[in-house]
Amino acid sequence: MNSLLKTIPVRSFVLGLAAAAGIARADVVPASLFCDHAVLQQGMPIPVWGDADEGEKVTVTLAGQTVSTVARGGRWSVRLAALPAGGPHTLTIEGKNRIALSDVLVGEVWVCSGQSNMERQLGPRPGQKPIKDWETEAATANLPQIRHFGVAQHLALTPQARVGGQWLVCTPQTAPEFTAVGFFFGRALHLARGTPIGLIHSSWGGTPAEAWTSREGMAQVPGYAGAVARFDRVRHDPEGARAEFERDLARWFEVNDPGSAAHPAWSAETLDASAWSAMRLPAFWEGKSLPQDFDGLVWFRREVEIPAAWSGHDVELHLGAIDDVDATWVNGHFVGSTKEWTAPRVYRLPAGTLKTGRNVIAVRVLDTGGGGGLWGGSDTMRLARVDDPAQTIAVDGEWRYRVAVNAHNAPPAPLDPSISSGTPTVLYNGMIAPLVPYAIRGAIWYQGEANAGQAQLYRELFPRMVADWRRVWGQGNFPFLYVQIAPFRGMPPEIREAQRLSLAKIPNSAMVVTIDVGDANDIHPANKKPVGERLALAARALVHGEKLEHSGPLFASLQIAGPRAVLKFTHLGGGLVAKDGELKGFTVAGADKVFHPARAKIVGEGNTVEVSSDAVAAPVTVRYGWADVPAGNLFNRAGLPASPFATDFEH
Repeated sequence: MNSLLKTIPVRSFVLGLAAAAGIARADVVPASLFCDHAVLQQGMPIPVWGDADEGEKVTVTLAGQTVSTVARGGRWSVRLAALPAGGPHTLTIEGKNRIALSDVLVGEVWVCSGQSNMERQLGPRPGQKPIKDWETEAATANLPQIRHFGVAQHLALTPQARVGGQWLVCTPQTAPEFTAVGFFFGRALHLARGTPIGLIHSSWGGTPAEAWTSREGMAQVPGYAGAVARFDRVRHDPEGARAEFERDLARWFEVNDPGSAAHPAWSAETLDASAWSAMRLPAFWEGKSLPQDFDGLVWFRREVEIPAAWSGHDVELHLGAIDDVDATWVNGHFVGSTKEWTAPRVYRLPAGTLKTGRNVIAVRVLDTGGGGGLWGGSDTMRLARVDDPAQTIAVDGEWRYRVAVNAHNAPPAPLDPSISSGTPTVLYNGMIAPLVPYAIRGAIWYQGEANAGQAQLYRELFPRMVADWRRVWGQGNFPFLYVQIAPFRGMPPEIREAQRLSLAKIPNSAMVVTIDVGDANDIHPANKKPVGERLALAARALVHGEKLEHSGPLFASLQIAGPRAVLKFTHLGGGLVAKDGELKGFTVAGADKVFHPARAKIVGEGNTVEVSSDAVAAPVTVRYGWADVPAGNLFNRAGLPASPFATDFEH
């Protein structure tokens, strides 16, 4: 983000087919990550690369090393020998011009990626709860050896060479811009290890894992052949793909929108909307009048009085930006539709569309993820005479609204593949590919909410995405640490189980459990500190070999002993414990697969749980924390919660 408390990230919807334009080819230009205050990875070779004229000699100097190369195909690349942690250094790059990058540190570099729970900054964001204790955390964040590179949000149909962003030194003034999870992770790791920390933050709210996977990687994922084919069509036949999307979206509205099917339709000039709810616009609707997690279709209506002096004049209707897709009517006449969430809506109303006295504006808004609503500034919502733009009538303020479709209860609406951040590969191309092959220690990942409805597919997709990143980086199985999504109504247990089962498929990985720090009513829980600090525990154990417990208990095996189910776990952390009373959260089923609440107790030397129920004489299956909002309290003595699990989902 470019300003301290900026709430709408800068997002690029230019689906470029080449590197960013505007680079002066007469000059040597380093890749985007090489700028002042950068952090380079310690203990491994350091690639440095960029652009230059064909045949231009490029020399790179750092910490007593000097390496030269010649640009080929407009690109150059060198590899410096590994360096120990330290600095600051000056990195110089010289061709026809000379660039000196100052205050460069060597330490531990981590990519921080995922969707909105990684995107969420430490500082405030309107429409979301403040991060717990953020003001105190920021005020004490005088940590100049921690740096944050915020990757500009950008969609692309092919892998890009450059990306926007800059390295920020962590201070009380800049810390609110850091990803909150990344900040707490980086601070804990820095304080424990004493080395500089570089956080490369590349995330986008509401996005699925397929958007973060390359075209080659997606082709390897069973169940996504259709998605890959649609993506290929967008690249090779964008007009045909767009027309297909328009047809699919129209069919979706026909089948799912009660407002269009009603008599009269909710767009009609004459309609009794007195029972509709009220909302003041402009605003994102999450947390204002609708639940934090609401995605779907909402109709809005507003009456406006037009003076006689406007009769016979063309008028423009300005509604500001609408997230995501709108269709707009005035007095029952369709006046326009726009499908890009940042685009200002300006619709021309020919003379005669409006009439003296009462007029009705109706707007149908479809939101498929993230924020939703008419969210532009209040000064953008107005009617304006074309012949005299100073003549305006404000249309902000109170509107009537009615929910038509809750996305949780309807088939997903088709996404525009040319501008959607959910399109396969577009975020990999625009926001991951430009980072490769920057030397990194590993990645932290907080995502899964956008794939919650396809948990079975996610069990294949997520591990293959990780393998895809490791393939392109060429650093072997670098550590990949991820967060199991937090309890929240609407987040089914199957997606957490898919994440748990992925541990066995992703070598050198760890999963942070958040069963105890979620928010049943907020998909963006405010308590991010334990999440980041638990990720740091995993990094210390996996990367640095520290003898500490980094995970809560993980289900290992089930044995049946008459009427009792006996469960064993890994990551005991000194022994299993029931936090705050008797164990809860367990259910058990017999061969009939009907689950009943179960009694559970820790037995043996604190490494086993026995589960039973009077309603199940011969148990077959046990589940723990199997709910959208789990209520389990199984921990280890290291203070880390056990992951939810289902023994019948193992395969």
